[in-house]
Order: sequence, then structure tokens, then C-alpha cells
Amino acid sequence: MNKNQVKGVAKEIAGKVQEEAGKLVGSKEQQVKGLGKQISGKAEKAYGDVKQAVKDAKKPS
Repeated sequence: MNKNQVKGVAKEIAGKVQEEAGKLVGSKEQQVKGLGKQISGKAEKAYGDVKQAVKDAKKPS
């Protein structure tokens, strides 16, 4: 796992927590911010996945 994958997963988790907290207190703004973090986290993880795939493809078999 590379740093982009780790950061991405962390952002996804933080976003989910923020979204749920927003639901608990009735804050649409916090829910939307949480969803935004989740999307950002998924994108960063996907970028990390691609980087890892390229790195793995370069390794001699």
C-alpha cells in the first residue's frame, strides 16, 4: 500500500464520520462536506491504486 492509498482510505473514513455526525445533529452542511471528503478520498485511493499497479507492472517477474 502506498501513501496515496492510505490517505485516500483515511479521507473516506473521516468523510463518513463527518456525514454521520451531520445526520445526528441535523446539519445538511456537514453531511455534504462529509460526502465531499468521501469522494476526494475515493479519488486519491484510486490514484494510489493506479500508481501501485504501474509499480507492480514494472517489477521483473
